[in-house]
This record gives sequence, structure tokens and C-alpha cells, in this order.
Amino acid sequence: MVTKPVIASALLLSLLAQTASYGYQDGGQIQKLNIEIVEGEGAVNNIRQRMAREPMVQVTDENRKPVAGAAVVFLLPNQGAGGTFANGAKSLTTLTDANGNAVARGLQANRLSGQYQVRVTASHQGKTVSTAINMTNAAVGGAVATGAALKWLLILGAAGGAAAGAVVATTGGNGGGTPSRPSTTVTPGTPSVGAPR
Repeated sequence: MVTKPVIASALLLSLLAQTASYGYQDGGQIQKLNIEIVEGEGAVNNIRQRMAREPMVQVTDENRKPVAGAAVVFLLPNQGAGGTFANGAKSLTTLTDANGNAVARGLQANRLSGQYQVRVTASHQGKTVSTAINMTNAAVGGAVATGAALKWLLILGAAGGAAAGAVVATTGGNGGGTPSRPSTTVTPGTPSVGAPR
């Protein structure tokens, strides 16, 4: 005689097996891996600050469902423009999370300008897929700082012009018989901001 707990356990195991193999053929085996670049493609890393965008990829199966637990290797070039991971390593291996995402944390740009590729390989259940993330190292002069500096120069130029106009207006001619002083005109030029020397 089969008891109710045995039937319930068999039913639960059957449901778990169906859930595990949902979308897969051959008993839950992945047929194909896909790798998509989420972050980092076309990034320009600032070599002055050694900052770099951390590459991120998503690994999915043949049905575009996230694959958790896939091993992902990020590999940097040995020479030229590129960077390093922790302890000066040129490669980083990590596992995808529940959403199939893997991030190359701790990437630092080296001091060489130029374009390079971060090679990415993902493996799971005997399947492997590879791609490359294109990045550039450049001596970025701080576009935000330069824009802010230009804004301040324009504000100061306008304020200086207004102050000069006020001086001319108050000293230009008083009608009291004293000769008027020659007027001074301030013409603001085009400010230029260059890289620090």
C-alpha cells in the first residue's frame, strides 16, 4: 500500500524535474549558449585617473533564458593598451548570477593610449561561446571640468564687462563743466581652455 507522503514526494520530484528541464531537450541539457554585451562596448577609459568601465555580459540559452552558474573568463591583452584586474592579473574568472550576468570587477586601465579588446568566454554544461568587447584607453582631460571652467570664464567675462560699463557710465560726463574722461570699452574675447601643463 502506497502512503500519501510517498505519493506527494513522487509528485514533487516530478514537478522539480519538469521545472529543471523546461525549455531544454535531452533531459535538461543546454543546447546552445549565447553571450550578450551589457556594459563596456565602445567605452573610453581615462588613463589619467586609471578609471575603466567594468565590462558586463549576460549568458543565455537557446531560448534566450538567463543561464546561472556559467563560468565566464575576461581576458585582457598582454601588451599595449589595456589594463589589469586585481593584483595585476590579465584575466578574471567569475560565475553568472541568477540573471545570467557576469561583471569584470576591478578593471583598471593601464597608462597606454589606444584601442583594444577584452576577450570574453562563457562555458556551461560542456557548451562554450566567445565574444570580444571593444574599449579604448585615452588621456581624457576631464570634459566635465573643462566645460565647467569655460562656463565660469564666460560668467566672469560678462561680469567684468558689466562692471566696466558701470565705471564708464558713472565717469562718462557729469555736466558740471569738467572735461569728461575718455571712455574705456571692454570687449570680451573668446576664452580658450586647454589641457593643464
